[in-house]
Amino acid sequence: MSTTYLTQLIEHLTELQEKRSDHLHTISKAVAHRLELGGIIQLFGSGHSSLLAQEPYYRAGGLVPVKPVLVDALMLHNGGLQASEKERDPSFGETFVGDLDIQKEDVVIVISTSGRNPVPVDVALEAKRRGALTIGLQSLAYQGTQPSRHPSGKRLEHVVDDVIDTAVPIGDAILEAEDIDQPFGPSSTVVGAALIHDVFTRVILEMKRRGNPPPIFKSGNVEGASDHNDQLIAAYRDRIDY
Repeated sequence: MSTTYLTQLIEHLTELQEKRSDHLHTISKAVAHRLELGGIIQLFGSGHSSLLAQEPYYRAGGLVPVKPVLVDALMLHNGGLQASEKERDPSFGETFVGDLDIQKEDVVIVISTSGRNPVPVDVALEAKRRGALTIGLQSLAYQGTQPSRHPSGKRLEHVVDDVIDTAVPIGDAILEAEDIDQPFGPSSTVVGAALIHDVFTRVILEMKRRGNPPPIFKSGNVEGASDHNDQLIAAYRDRIDY
């Protein structure tokens, strides 16, 4: 069978399961502990990483206390060029990080495939300063090959408490073909989404193991879901805009 995008993804995700499962379980226990303290999970990313920040938010079958950090200038709906430019601007982070609602019980997942740009590093530094558990979702393949653009010289993995390594290749693409002069088939969004949901499902199981009912959304397309969801939303409405 010839190599396809799906076969490459399956191989990559299988390798992550085999090599990183224990680490993902350790992370999930730390996240579950923060939720039990009353914290929430916040996710931040720029450009395509902002899509991952939104992926688990208000999601049927997903955790309720999940909040994407949305900064318009860093999102794709205002243009990919602008999002990329702002993410690399060493002064842009200071325009919004001080206004973020981050509390010491929270988990802040900062998503940056390369881990080198200033704004994700600034968000992680601010979250850590406030006592939140900070986690980088990134590819450590870039480590040692792509220098930081942050004024401190630090990359994302240098400032967070832990890292979920997507292990996607430098440049993101996973396919090659004869007579096509560059790799193609971006992988970071698919792999990142899979890892986020893997960790969050582990969090759910860990909370259940500890005797704490995990707050899980029901699909709004299923009868009787509204009352269930409304009760859970009420518990977090002061922190999260649903």
